[in-house]
Amino acid sequence: MDDAVPFGATLGIVCLVGLLAVLSNRLSTRLRVPAPAFFLVGAAVASDLVPALGGLGITTVQRLVTVALVVILFDGGMHIGAARFRSAAGAIVWLGVAGTVVTAAALAAAAHRLFGFDWYLSLLLGTALAPTDPAVVFSVLGRREISGPSGVLLEGESGANDPVGIALLVAILSAGTAAGWGAIGTGLLVFALQMVVGAVVGLVGGRALLVFMRRVPLPSEGLYPLRVLASAGVVFGVATVLQGSGFLAVFVAGIVLGDERAPYKREIERFHSALASLAEIVAFTLLGLTVQLRTLPDGRAWSIGLVLAVLMAFVVRPVLVGLVLLPVRMTRGERVFVLWSGLKGAVPVLLGTYILTTHDPGALRVYDVVFVVVLFSVVVSGGLVPWLATRLGLPMRVVEPEPWALGLRFRDEPQGMHRFTVAPGAPADGASIEALPMGENAWVSFVSRAGALVQVRGETVLEAGDELLVLAEPDVADEVEGLFTAVPAGPPDVGAEG
Repeated sequence: MDDAVPFGATLGIVCLVGLLAVLSNRLSTRLRVPAPAFFLVGAAVASDLVPALGGLGITTVQRLVTVALVVILFDGGMHIGAARFRSAAGAIVWLGVAGTVVTAAALAAAAHRLFGFDWYLSLLLGTALAPTDPAVVFSVLGRREISGPSGVLLEGESGANDPVGIALLVAILSAGTAAGWGAIGTGLLVFALQMVVGAVVGLVGGRALLVFMRRVPLPSEGLYPLRVLASAGVVFGVATVLQGSGFLAVFVAGIVLGDERAPYKREIERFHSALASLAEIVAFTLLGLTVQLRTLPDGRAWSIGLVLAVLMAFVVRPVLVGLVLLPVRMTRGERVFVLWSGLKGAVPVLLGTYILTTHDPGALRVYDVVFVVVLFSVVVSGGLVPWLATRLGLPMRVVEPEPWALGLRFRDEPQGMHRFTVAPGAPADGASIEALPMGENAWVSFVSRAGALVQVRGETVLEAGDELLVLAEPDVADEVEGLFTAVPAGPPDVGAEG
């Protein structure tokens, strides 16, 4: 009983900090500074004021951030889904792989030439800083969402280059400080094995999980999201044991599940979205706790980090990654936005811990530099994202919260139930419900417009963006879908430079 009061006080303080972290998103929306910046700086200040907070071992930090990243990547994959991924698959894979390699090489060369890091540490530093995190971008955008190919490309690039960056760092660590073609060959073999095994395990694991979700019922609704979370962990573990990239595996598995129907799918998505937000908080907080602001000037971490951050934001990303992006068909505004929005997030935290485990004399200095670069990227580059999006005239839509839900639950999967969103220019756009040629085997049951319920009548005129629940027999389902999603032929070439 003597421990009850101290434990209660500790638990209360931790939960109060967690509550403040959740509420910081409101402050982030007003200040146009991504919420992770508050966690990063706040944790760093706290660890300086209370040194005991920075006493976590590197192995503990590495494991916690690994779990956080598994959750973030799996949720990111589900958010993208197979349909959106296929719409830009080539660009995502190309930018995710080539862009990561180019960024890592350029930053490594800068660290070596400008600041005298040996090539081994330079490569580790460049690789750690190469992956991007559009979750930070969407954090500062708040309720505004970028439409078009740039939004999909940003999300896809992050999901693709996170596993690529991690696999690349693992390959460099495997090759070690040895020089020559043998070390390069070893590194390339490890990298290829990580990518191939991770992708295969992700595909197989995602399909197996989908079957598991559909065919094995559970006694409680609350167990369904937990089953998916545990299964994502299994996918990660299997890929890792097989010498593959567990991070790529969970990302691919999430993409496989993204568009598929399954029992309690909406609840599963909401649970994982909330958990991913918590994981982002944990990752940035851990980075802040493991850095001592008092010692940053000792190894010139501030100056080195700021120079590398400026080079990355104004030279490496716009010029070198811009060359990589040239084959991708985008408007000029979308291209500029994607190149500027390559912000840093949770992955450099994890890769920084890998560098610390090398026990190289310069590893701690590299870790401090990672902190400075991430801080600059989140606060400065991230703070300019909304202004840039507005200046470039990118198509944005405001996603208003919808706290109220209306629906019915069924014991068996409703085969004839379909959910459609009226696309601009579709036959249903501007047409009344009674004018739609759906026949007698299909009818509209619910219409939602801008978050409000619309009364369903024959004379109700539909608008682009309306969400509908439609009951349709299997033999007419494809025709009905075309009424809401098909766009007339002959649109302007959105892929052209403009």
